[in-house]
Amino acid sequence: MLSACTLGPDFVPPKEFGSRQYNRGKDPVDTVAAAGISQHFDAGTMPASGWWKLYHSEKLDSVVAEGMANNPTLEAAQASLRMSYDNLRAGYGIFYPQASLDAAASRQKFSPERFGSNAPGPIFNLVTLSASVSYALDVFGGEHRLIENLQSQADQQRAITQGSYLILAGNIVNTTIAMAAYHDMVVETERLIALQKDEIAIAEKQSKAGTSPYATVLALQNQLSAFEASLPALKQKLSQSGHLLANLAGHEPSEWEPPGFSIDAFTLPDKLPLSLPSKLVRQRPDILAAEAGMHAASAGIGVASAAQFPSFMLSASLGQNSTSMNSLLGRNGSFWNIGPDIATPLFDGGTLAAKKQGAIDAYRQSQALYRQTVINALSQVADTLQALEHDADALLAQSQGLQAAKDALHLAKINYQAGTANYLQVLNLEIQYRQARMNYLQACAQRLQDTAAFFVALGGKPESEPIVH
Repeated sequence: MLSACTLGPDFVPPKEFGSRQYNRGKDPVDTVAAAGISQHFDAGTMPASGWWKLYHSEKLDSVVAEGMANNPTLEAAQASLRMSYDNLRAGYGIFYPQASLDAAASRQKFSPERFGSNAPGPIFNLVTLSASVSYALDVFGGEHRLIENLQSQADQQRAITQGSYLILAGNIVNTTIAMAAYHDMVVETERLIALQKDEIAIAEKQSKAGTSPYATVLALQNQLSAFEASLPALKQKLSQSGHLLANLAGHEPSEWEPPGFSIDAFTLPDKLPLSLPSKLVRQRPDILAAEAGMHAASAGIGVASAAQFPSFMLSASLGQNSTSMNSLLGRNGSFWNIGPDIATPLFDGGTLAAKKQGAIDAYRQSQALYRQTVINALSQVADTLQALEHDADALLAQSQGLQAAKDALHLAKINYQAGTANYLQVLNLEIQYRQARMNYLQACAQRLQDTAAFFVALGGKPESEPIVH
């Protein structure tokens, strides 16, 4: 009966969004077919757990599993989650009686002068054994709101931990694709350098024979220098991506070697889920964390409100005093007390009222942060949807350019075998083909990475939920 009143607002979850699309007008249904694949967006479906397995790369799956098991940032998030639940369990103790036992033994000298006597002070031993029990009556619901606040903090940390899983998976996939692209581009650049050197050797012979100007040799050497200058930068990016992948997997770069990757080893997911905006706010970890933060701030208003009202405590204690252990349980040394304790604030200079207003302002802040988090999430999904459309268009153009360069090279080889074209022409067209292939590799990698970004934007779930021990 005394605990029937709970001050502060009851938290009401934010209203659901009525919009059924992310972009103005309408969301795409399919992308154009590029490199033989058209991506289809299945509206109203949720992303599956373990979404990275849609790339059909066992090496990628193993690295993701390695990161989930060993990444220190993920371990820290798990520890924070367990700590939040420890705090919640500790908070629930307020609803139970608090009992304690105290035992003390001391040797003392009493001073009669405290009572106006000049008698010599006696020296004696004092042994005390006591027990006390107290129970806080949560009349105005402050403790209930505190537990509500702790529960919301635990929910927030759980969502943050889920977000850590999601971000880690996305970073591993993104880094792996980048490393594969850099590897393939290093191979193509080395091939370009070898072709360019062959072309220069032929041009030099033609120049000495007087059939070609020396300016042609200089132009080819300048192009060779550009190819050679780009190679160290690509190798540096390749090594950096390998180091980053080791970092994400929870290893030092010197003790772990990432597996080799190639862009051709990844399968582009062709069927993509597209959750409705109303479902997105119930699955994205950052939105769930922002909502839990808003819930915690709402409970904080109740805590601050209850602090302005009286607090009630029931307490009792029982104990024994004696000058020796042998007589500790004697009747004359017993003492006890029992009764209620009421404390109420009378004047605090406006401190409690200011704290309540601060709690209200903190709630308003959490509302604004929640709205901004939702807007950011919707924008990210809209961006990645558009990116996948544009990636398909770009890859289609690069595919057509690559095919044209391949056909031109094939025709030049036929003409060379027929004696109607020289080998220098063949080399020049093969260089153009290799350059077109490098552009094609970049477009493929971008499409693969933006697909991973799309899953992350939707809040794709890990295979397992955060564990609380």
